[in-house]
Amino acid sequence: MSAGARASDPHRVASESGWALPALLDHRGMLGYAYRSARPIPRGTLHSHSYYEVYYFHEGKCTYLIGDKIFVLAPGDLIVMYGMTLHCPHTDPAYPYVRTTIHFEPAGLAPYLESPYAVNVLQPFQELRNHRLRLRGAEKEEAERILAFMHRQQQRRDRIGDNRMRLAFADLLHFIYEQCLQPLRERPDLPSDKERTVQEMISYLEAHYADDLNLETLQRHIHLSKSYLAKIFKDVTGITIFEFVYRRRINQARILFLFEPQLSVTEVAFRVGFKHLAHFSRMFKQHLGVTPEQYRRHQRQQAE
Repeated sequence: MSAGARASDPHRVASESGWALPALLDHRGMLGYAYRSARPIPRGTLHSHSYYEVYYFHEGKCTYLIGDKIFVLAPGDLIVMYGMTLHCPHTDPAYPYVRTTIHFEPAGLAPYLESPYAVNVLQPFQELRNHRLRLRGAEKEEAERILAFMHRQQQRRDRIGDNRMRLAFADLLHFIYEQCLQPLRERPDLPSDKERTVQEMISYLEAHYADDLNLETLQRHIHLSKSYLAKIFKDVTGITIFEFVYRRRINQARILFLFEPQLSVTEVAFRVGFKHLAHFSRMFKQHLGVTPEQYRRHQRQQAE
């Protein structure tokens, strides 16, 4: 399988656009948090990434483009983003552009979100995809209180602070879920044919990302031409099918390094669907900026 266009590096994109910086990642590398960043950003920085994202607008003048949606932002606006849809802020440089952003890998939060009575706090990301909440009054104060608390815990730079930040983020996700209950209920039951087809493709790729995939396999499964499938997938998600598969494999490799540290790099590469170790190492470094060996070693040191 050819990756086609070079997949974007989520850490590099984040740094260039003034969002969550690598230095602000939690010690497991699964939660990137940039609090009240005021760094200017290049104009027209359209990008996508495999992480989910929470974006909170504090001040400035900003029009946010997400896919085919345009949001004119006001202080207190919070956006939940699916991540893979191309998005880009357009700001007025005459005003400070202050925002808080959180990039996160859902699997890394599983221990904090699973309980016998858990609700699916990821539902707004999964179903609404890219949705704006206009927080005002008490809701705005509550969101900003949680964000400020997360920042204080992040600044501690220790394990207690790291865990308290994650717990506070789990609280924020529950807050967002509660605010999204009405739009979730009002969401149309039937997506467009194109969206439904892409969702079927994503479901298949999620279940088979570690298999030897190609466009012919998708064509046989969905009964539509491979050229049409490739086009609508890019239209809806902003990335190619191959980019999606490689990002999914690399994300799964990170999860395995975190939760199954006894696995070797070779074992992880084969388990997530790569046939050749050199290919896995090249794609891993392209996406994350470090080799699998460096990433695995760092995770093992953090666990000691």
